[in-house]
Amino acid sequence: MNSDYILQRDLSADLPIAVKGDGVYIIDAQGKKYIDACCGAAVSCLGHSDESVRTAVKNQIDTLAYAHTSFMTSQPAEELAQMLVERAPDNFKKVYFLSGGSEAVETAIKLIRQYHLEKKQPERKNIIARFQSYHGNTLTTLGVGGNVKRKEPFLPYLSDCMHHIDPVYAYRLKEDNETMDEYGIRAANYLEEKILELGAETVAAFIAEPLVGSTLGAVGAPQTYFKRIREICDQYGILLMFDEIMCGTGRTGYLFASEYTQVKPDLITIAKGIGAGYQPLAATLISEKITSAIESGSGQFSHGHTYIGHATACAAGIAVLKAFDERNLLDNVQKMGKLLKDTLKERFKDHKNIGDIRGKGLFLGIELVKDKKTKECFDPELKIFAQIKTTAKELGLLCYPMGGTDFGKAGDHVLLAPPFIITPEHITEIVDKLEDAINLSLAIKGVL
Repeated sequence: MNSDYILQRDLSADLPIAVKGDGVYIIDAQGKKYIDACCGAAVSCLGHSDESVRTAVKNQIDTLAYAHTSFMTSQPAEELAQMLVERAPDNFKKVYFLSGGSEAVETAIKLIRQYHLEKKQPERKNIIARFQSYHGNTLTTLGVGGNVKRKEPFLPYLSDCMHHIDPVYAYRLKEDNETMDEYGIRAANYLEEKILELGAETVAAFIAEPLVGSTLGAVGAPQTYFKRIREICDQYGILLMFDEIMCGTGRTGYLFASEYTQVKPDLITIAKGIGAGYQPLAATLISEKITSAIESGSGQFSHGHTYIGHATACAAGIAVLKAFDERNLLDNVQKMGKLLKDTLKERFKDHKNIGDIRGKGLFLGIELVKDKKTKECFDPELKIFAQIKTTAKELGLLCYPMGGTDFGKAGDHVLLAPPFIITPEHITEIVDKLEDAINLSLAIKGVL
């Protein structure tokens, strides 16, 4: 339906009304069933009808729905914080709860600034991130992100303290004579070049997604990349922040995506999966290095939002983590992730327009190209990605296509991030419908 009173993202959108969740499916008001192969935006990791989380939320509302954190803490917030710290890399000490990913990244950026102020280094104001990254939709988080199209209208409002280097993107940027390990080190060394260009004494932090989500489509890094990044940050006294909002909370088969990198950052932001769609919830995890600097300095972090540490949201987060443990869901992410990736590779191995299939766990990307040999992109005016989204939805498949894969100018990819509860039968349904959606879309655009 067209919304009379809601300002939708697309004012011409004719959206079905979702009325019911059933496992990995969403059902609309007409009774049509959609298999959710992207969890919205990598959110609904337990599907849409998890009884244990629903019960936890109901019980918490019956006990205490909300208490403002300037007056009181709550038992669910304390318990969830302990669970996260105990599961995080061992250099982490504190957690700050928020309502969404943009808030979590904004919080981390403020902590970065405060850390350097506590260390009597106010000149450290510059933050380095990567092109083709995405870190949120507030003005500050949009500025630190590297999604050119989303930033362009708001450039007059964005800080000049945000700087960018090339992403690690082997499909397009690795040279033929390089090994993956060599490429990882070369790509990481761009950070050192940018630090020296800006002046090492002015740089505060480097921010990166361990696997780049929506803007690149599940692009990871060689093992050498983040190890070299960590060395560079340590050498120049710079904080390392991992944005795991989309790729974290179990999506790669590890609770924290940093685990696969074998590197310990100084800050981690998580959201989406930690609330699993049952409550808005995010968190900034803070290392002992940062908390100790604040504790031995000002002793305060002057920052807050109305719904931080929300008791009902934290109760949902506890139930989500318990579900992971009690049902061995991270094992299922790894098993089903491998099956889904293998199935995609087998199904599309001879497809002339599928250039790359990548990712880890249940966080996978499919990049489409006009020419498989040259990796030439389709004309961006065709908006192949948008047609795939529309066609897939008509076929009863929800997936996450995006354009601008090749440095924001051209390129199309599809991100898949299905619930952790999927089965082999669900994988077959997803791949069957995705194949049909891609082929029908290319035919509609006259390029198949």
